[in-house]
Amino acid sequence: MIAQGAKPVGGVYRVVATGAGGNTAIEDEGSRSTISAIVLDEAATAEEEAEEEMEDDDKDLPTDEKELKRAKMQLDYAKARIPKPPLAEANFLMRRLSDDDQAFMRRALLIGLERGNLGRTPNELARLAKGEGHRFTVRQVASAGMKDGSVTFPLGSVNVDVGARCRFFVRDGDFAKKEVEALWTGYKKKELERTLTGENGKSPATGCMVFPTLDRGAKLFGGKTGYESGVVSEFLPSVASISGFFANGVLGQLDGTIGSTPVGSNENMLHGSSSQYVVFRSKTKRPLYSPYQAKVDAANAAAEKSEAKAAETELAAEDKRRTSMSKSTFGSESQAAPRSANGELAVRRREIHSGRSLSVSAVEWSVAEKMAKPTSALEGYMWEKETQVDRLRERISLALLMSQCKAAMVDPAKPKPRDWISPVKQAGAEGKFVIIPECKRMEPTSGSLRKRYDIPKLVKQLLSAGAPAISVNSDGVLFGGSMEDITIAREALNSAAVSESLDSGDGVVSPPVLASDLLLYPYQLYKLRLAGADAVTMVVGALESKDLLYLTKIASTINLQVIASVTSEVQIDMLSKLGAGSISALVVSNRDLETFDFDNSGEQALSLLKSEALAIFREKHGEELPVLVEGRVGMVDGEGGNAGYVKTLKDAGAFGAIVGGGLAFASDDEVADSMAIWMSI
Repeated sequence: MIAQGAKPVGGVYRVVATGAGGNTAIEDEGSRSTISAIVLDEAATAEEEAEEEMEDDDKDLPTDEKELKRAKMQLDYAKARIPKPPLAEANFLMRRLSDDDQAFMRRALLIGLERGNLGRTPNELARLAKGEGHRFTVRQVASAGMKDGSVTFPLGSVNVDVGARCRFFVRDGDFAKKEVEALWTGYKKKELERTLTGENGKSPATGCMVFPTLDRGAKLFGGKTGYESGVVSEFLPSVASISGFFANGVLGQLDGTIGSTPVGSNENMLHGSSSQYVVFRSKTKRPLYSPYQAKVDAANAAAEKSEAKAAETELAAEDKRRTSMSKSTFGSESQAAPRSANGELAVRRREIHSGRSLSVSAVEWSVAEKMAKPTSALEGYMWEKETQVDRLRERISLALLMSQCKAAMVDPAKPKPRDWISPVKQAGAEGKFVIIPECKRMEPTSGSLRKRYDIPKLVKQLLSAGAPAISVNSDGVLFGGSMEDITIAREALNSAAVSESLDSGDGVVSPPVLASDLLLYPYQLYKLRLAGADAVTMVVGALESKDLLYLTKIASTINLQVIASVTSEVQIDMLSKLGAGSISALVVSNRDLETFDFDNSGEQALSLLKSEALAIFREKHGEELPVLVEGRVGMVDGEGGNAGYVKTLKDAGAFGAIVGGGLAFASDDEVADSMAIWMSI
């Protein structure tokens, strides 16, 4: 494609007379390239003016000046309605041009002949930006008749027909800039259209040559060197090779962007004072080697490797910190934790007024002295969680949080809690053992479960595996989670469900989300409600009976279902004292709250399933209330491997299991296969 760098001036004219035939072949050929008389084409000129008014440089002028300018133009056009020689019209036109344009027309006369009905846009720059190509082919007049005012193009360059449209042009640097940008905008537009319609069978551009003529250097573009190559690099950022050279003229088609044009309108010809752009592509569609791109790729690969190594180092340090926190800071490894008469851990709440008071003048402060140390992992966990909640309260008060929660409950745009337990019951309606996968970053006693904890990718994998519901650990003290994980998981599940619905043609329901955390205060319930949780887990061993009753009532008022987690018969007895419907499911856990490690034999959960306390619980809350198992499911081996332990749990009365670590190290296919095997038992 070629940029002519010629700005149209004046109106659009029609040729009403050409040269008379001569006595010789040369004279006859010269007459065919001669324009003897032209007349203003009022309709075409009006259409052009209407288009130019939208992009008029004088649009900021006062209304009176605009009207005066328009009236003067109409007067000039009225005179142009009379057929006259082109040279006379050019002399008349020069009177209302700028000094620079007048100086150019005195040196050279440029006339453009219309190339045919190419597109419907009259304005030259607008046409180029749409990919419609040039409207006029600009040629320099070779000679003019001083007697009759006719103009003649170089012999044999063009045959002028009566009725053809024409227009006067001048060279202009500002217009040349706009033309180059419009030309490449049209090129990109056409490429995009062909790509979207599937018509672009060509490979991407791999190189570009720029051939400007000698008069299109820095002087034309306002002293800016390399202007044209800079524009090309902006529109072809992936092209590594852009080169070229200056020439006396360029030979080629005016518009390489036009697929089909009238005969003779886009022929190969010699263009002066122009720039030609030649785009190269790979015929075999093979990617070309780029040293620069190879260097960039190598640098990116090195940066990714360095980031991955840093992330692994940070992850290892985090694992070590959290593991040591649960093993040493939270309790003594050499001394057993104190227990109450019923065998439960004796858990104290955090001391906030410990220390020795000192006063100096009017200043009083507390000095840490004989600070209490947690006697078990659960106690230390609770103290850290209380500290975390206190910090949250400093940012947002409980009253403000409750107001936000109430507003969210009536706002139709905010997510509403969904029924978590119903899809779980539905999945196990035919006697299947229900598997509820859990997303958690790490275990406090073993460290990270995954190198990359990518929640959107993980929940999409679990949705594809057929999970009826999802559990997400949002604790940030021991398990490395956050409340934002709940929001991310819910949004990712909704997006994945929509995507699968579109792909399969069947309606796929987004699984509800269970927030697994250590809940001690109503403040946490409101935060989880705003984060998008559908249900919450309550660790019964960390709560007194009155706190358990209070939290379940608060959860009910904000439409959160409660899943109670127990590790002993005493805790089951506490739940039996609650009213029917207070909880939606019971989880018997293999976790040891003193160390927060697991019973690797799995006997703790089995004994609870077979206990008298659970039988009493079922009488109070109903046989249909699901009892789930948590901890080492999928990792404890029974007869026939881990599936044998699952069968033992089912035979003992378990409705299903919440599985985290058992699925953490499995691939996508293995996750789906394992869940299918366990659910078919």
